[in-house]
Amino acid sequence: MKAQVPENIKSIVPYPPGKPIEELEREYGVTNSIKLASNENAWGSSPKAIEAINQALTNLHRYPDGSNYYLVQAIAEKYGFSQDEVVIGNGSDDIIECLVKAYVQVGDEVITSHPSFLMYQKVVQVRGGVNKVFSLKGMHHDLDAMLAAVTDRTKLIFLDNPNNPTATAIEPGKLYSFLSELPESVIVVLDEAYVDFMDYDKQVDVYSLIKNTKGRCGVVALRTFSKAFGLAGIRVGYGLMSAEVAGYLHRVRQPFNVNQLAQVAAIAAINDTEFYGKTLQGTKEGKVWLQREVDKMGCTSYSSQTNFFLIDVKGDATALYEAMLHKGVIIRSMKAYGYTNVIRVTVGTTAENERFINTLKDCLQGLGYVA
Repeated sequence: MKAQVPENIKSIVPYPPGKPIEELEREYGVTNSIKLASNENAWGSSPKAIEAINQALTNLHRYPDGSNYYLVQAIAEKYGFSQDEVVIGNGSDDIIECLVKAYVQVGDEVITSHPSFLMYQKVVQVRGGVNKVFSLKGMHHDLDAMLAAVTDRTKLIFLDNPNNPTATAIEPGKLYSFLSELPESVIVVLDEAYVDFMDYDKQVDVYSLIKNTKGRCGVVALRTFSKAFGLAGIRVGYGLMSAEVAGYLHRVRQPFNVNQLAQVAAIAAINDTEFYGKTLQGTKEGKVWLQREVDKMGCTSYSSQTNFFLIDVKGDATALYEAMLHKGVIIRSMKAYGYTNVIRVTVGTTAENERFINTLKDCLQGLGYVA
């Protein structure tokens, strides 16, 4: 075959997916593993969403609603937006890709941070855009450096708020000041995948930012049903934005980009306040307990505005990851992100949290990281 592939595609490093738990158990000879590595909902999925999926199974021979009409309606009503200001995606990743398709041409610039969500930079590279990437400063977005880097070729700025993997949030006042300094030609994308877990005083007023764009840059807020609503397995997210931006995204998105089961599940989940409240309360209590226990061991836990947090384990993070994996506890090493001695752990159920702490203690002592 002599088909030619552009250099910008050749040089992309594929997204590194994790192995299934069953395969990890087979390789490491363990059973009854717990996964605290992917920031998933430890309490499962909304029961109302599962019921809605079961009821929709008899209609799988039909195409899904290409307009996502009822889901758009539910989101618009909940957050006070008009329906033409809401875009639904196959996960928020889908909307990220649509934004880049709509606004970025070859040679245009997109500003992001490192570390942050990897897909920002990948979709820009596919499009032939120029990634301008700035290292976090004290585990926070370096807004000053980003602002100084803006040129007339800058089209988008991606800010995951809170950031993944550091779990830090931008102070609202600093963000508002940053936005006020940007030219009107730039769109700032606030990726709020973990907004549900944030302290109220850390949350940004995206309604005002999106509605009041006269004389300043546009803002798009991205959110997901994967985390607080427990629907990671069916991939559904949404964006809140001006009707103008939404109109362009509808021009480039796939016509049936969100499957039927995802639509009905999300409609049910967004109204399941009982499950949502249980998730937030369980996460808050579990995080407080986990961080206290971690610090008792001589490790250092970092402040978090998400359902996960970082831990300085005072030794090589990847070696600890391997040791815990052999005991059936799956976490994430942050070594690949430049944090050599840091792991990331998702808050789990009470039983999962207790097992994590016991396993962490054993492995730390076995590796000689702490006394």
